[in-house]
Amino acid sequence: MDPREDVRFMRLALDEAERAAEAGDVPVGAVLVRDGVVVASGHNEREVRQDPTAHAEVVVLRQAAQALGSWRLERTVLYVTLEPCPMCAGAMWLARVQGLVFGAKDEKAGAAGTLYNVAADPRLNHRLVVEGGVLAEESQRLLRAFFRGLRGQDAGYASEGCPSG
Repeated sequence: MDPREDVRFMRLALDEAERAAEAGDVPVGAVLVRDGVVVASGHNEREVRQDPTAHAEVVVLRQAAQALGSWRLERTVLYVTLEPCPMCAGAMWLARVQGLVFGAKDEKAGAAGTLYNVAADPRLNHRLVVEGGVLAEESQRLLRAFFRGLRGQDAGYASEGCPSG
């Protein structure tokens, strides 16, 4: 993973996160890349789809599998604005994603080193190369603004816990 490329692709993921916020969903965006080419991009769609599994990472993994004609997403790197939850980290592990670059840590549900470490658990048969903190401040700013906007509204969000999920 190249730091300049990491920033470039994370900016694309941040654009996706902004789209999620515009649609009324938690602003998390993701981009999957293979050999320097974007294979799939997306954002949280739980509210639009009324689907609890429609996290940005799962949306992107599904798109990529369709685009590549295989569930095995080897030699890919997933860029996501928020550290994946256990479901998303597990989906990346199952899809054989090679690398993960994330922005903000998720102190309440992070499964790529913060709370759990599904992404690099040595007991599993596949591990992802993980890099966190890329454009973390920008990612956190989007999340804070979104939840600040919800305060005072009854939108079904109790707190900022598990922002992606």
